[in-house]
Amino acid sequence: MTNEQPPFDRALGTLGALLAERRLRYELYAIGGGALQLLGLIVRPTKDIDVVGLVERDVIVPARPLPPALRGAIADVATLLDISEGWMNPGPASLLDLGLLAGALQRSIRREWAGLALRLAAREDQICFKLYAAVDQGPDSKHFEDLVTLGPSRDELLVAATWARTHDPSEGFRGQLLRALRDLGVANAQV
Repeated sequence: MTNEQPPFDRALGTLGALLAERRLRYELYAIGGGALQLLGLIVRPTKDIDVVGLVERDVIVPARPLPPALRGAIADVATLLDISEGWMNPGPASLLDLGLLAGALQRSIRREWAGLALRLAAREDQICFKLYAAVDQGPDSKHFEDLVTLGPSRDELLVAATWARTHDPSEGFRGQLLRALRDLGVANAQV
């Protein structure tokens, strides 16, 4: 954990102020390294905040693509702060196609900046997303590194593995998943 302010605070504050000035308000569900950084759970550098969807009436709905007014405000912040236009993006939006863990939104941690609210995925949900990504990208990936940093228990990894199989039931994925679990200290898993 870190006591330093995450580098996204300035961009998020600017985006929230810009949205409020434009009389707009968005609530988003975010995962990944940027969300973990905002929660103080990792300290490695990361370039973006991954948006899974919009939060509307306590439900996460697809945001692929993000609404034009929000995309425009994100681009304006990128120009103003001289950062990548992709600093906030809907890269992992496809996770909604097969579903998140039950209760994911209720477990999320809400942060607010004027016209912007982010629902940051809770640690246990991040473990699921990171295991899924680590299996896909391998043991040398940032996702595997993040997973190790999160220090999941055997039970948390088994829940994550069960969820990951709902997104990829193939035998090839299962084999890679079992290898990843072994690398994380979970032998003889039944997934």
